[in-house]
Amino acid sequence: MKIALNNTFITDNSKDVESGCYFVVSNSNSKYADDALDSGANLISPKQAMELLGLKNCIKIIGITGTNGKTTTAFLLAHTLSNLGHKSAVSGTCGSFIDDRQIAKKGLTTSQILETISYIKQAVESGCEYFIMEVSSHAIAQNRIEGLEFELKIFTNLSQDHLDYHKSFSEYASVKSSFLLDECNKIINGDDKNISYNNTNSLTYSLFSGDIYASSFELKSGINATIKNNTEEANLSLDLHGKFNLYNALGVIGATKKLLNLDLQSICDGLKGFKGVAGRMEIVSHKPAIIVDFAHTPDGIEKVLSSLEGSELIVVFGAGGDRDKSKRPIMGQIVSKYAKVAIVTSDNPRSENPNDIIEEVALLMPKNTIKIQDRKEAITKAIAMQNGEILLILGKGDEDYQEINGVKYPFSDQEVVKEILNKKDK
Repeated sequence: MKIALNNTFITDNSKDVESGCYFVVSNSNSKYADDALDSGANLISPKQAMELLGLKNCIKIIGITGTNGKTTTAFLLAHTLSNLGHKSAVSGTCGSFIDDRQIAKKGLTTSQILETISYIKQAVESGCEYFIMEVSSHAIAQNRIEGLEFELKIFTNLSQDHLDYHKSFSEYASVKSSFLLDECNKIINGDDKNISYNNTNSLTYSLFSGDIYASSFELKSGINATIKNNTEEANLSLDLHGKFNLYNALGVIGATKKLLNLDLQSICDGLKGFKGVAGRMEIVSHKPAIIVDFAHTPDGIEKVLSSLEGSELIVVFGAGGDRDKSKRPIMGQIVSKYAKVAIVTSDNPRSENPNDIIEEVALLMPKNTIKIQDRKEAITKAIAMQNGEILLILGKGDEDYQEINGVKYPFSDQEVVKEILNKKDK
């Protein structure tokens, strides 16, 4: 990554170093610092890079962390701020955006620090007041947010994920908690007890209690809820599904209250019109009913399926390779609890044998569970079986590839569904 600066540039890549340039030293490239210095570079920290680029105090940075809900929370917050007259940029799992314009394709949930700084620079130049970013546990552990001064931090929830990297749930929780131990403004899911945080400048959101809470709600047709704090009451109506999205909305309401200090009803009105995020409970077809979602953790799958409890479900899902293996049979067990029919298929097997992953997912599932390695074939089978049931295709969301042995092959659940339905109509 290179960012132009006067007659030179700032870089974090030792191969780009020239005499007189600035080399940003971070956790990922510190071993090249001496070589960069020998080549005539000026060594600087990420914080100094922000200052050299004139970005300090130019934009308010909002960091969102948690196992699930980061992406929806980020885009819903940007939507709400925009409706209330404040321009924002968003960076995370789906890529980086200014308004509806994508400035970077999806990569890491939280980019390397100089890449993030380049997005912040573009946001400032575009007149944004807020830079909203997803903050992953990997980024916290690897110090990929070094030098960023956050105006506000949001914690969504914590459940099992990434134990291939963090080794234990307690370690995972500790890493997430470390992001919330400063005195920065914080919006915390008070119903999740898996996290530690500094109470200073914090506001909790929850169901039935807390600083911001839903005193009553109905989830059958979108979200309709009564939202309260100590002094106010407001009505919330959203075209989103599930209790988990009510939690996301509460986090956004709390954050907006902290940032803008508007009355509660104005904030709830600001959420109106949000259509969701691609690959997050995305309705690809109404008849037959087919939904694509990114859920790929036990908790994420439980929340998605429980939100449709009472409906007959066909579920197509798998698990990613080279990732936490312990969650695989748990995911299968949860799907079996809710699904009328479950089809276990390949997700992103990466370097693993996809059939081995499928067998691990199906370990605690009924013996007659359908197993189809080819994901397109699995989706085709599921659509052919539909007779009024809702079909849920889980795991990949808005991903447009399938990663097999180091190669990313073009693959989109949404496009596959549309192709199959078009053939049926002919």
